[in-house]
Amino acid sequence: MPFHIKTPSVMNPTIGDVYYTGDNRWTETYDDRKVYANESDANADKATTVTKNGVTYTPKHFANATVVSE
Repeated sequence: MPFHIKTPSVMNPTIGDVYYTGDNRWTETYDDRKVYANESDANADKATTVTKNGVTYTPKHFANATVVSE
C-alpha cells in the first residue's frame, strides 16, 4: 500500500492541502506528490528537523503534516 505526506498550506490557507515532493519542496498538485512504498519511509521524511544557530526545530510544514495511505 503506497503512502504520501500532506499538510495544510502554510503560505495560502485557501489552497487547502499541499503534498510533499521531496527535497523540502511541496506542491498543490496531487499527482506530483512523492509516493512511498512503506509507511516508515514516509514517517522518516515527516520527522525532518532543521538546526540553525544551535536551535533544532521541526519546520511548520512537517510539524502539521500527516502520512496518508492510499
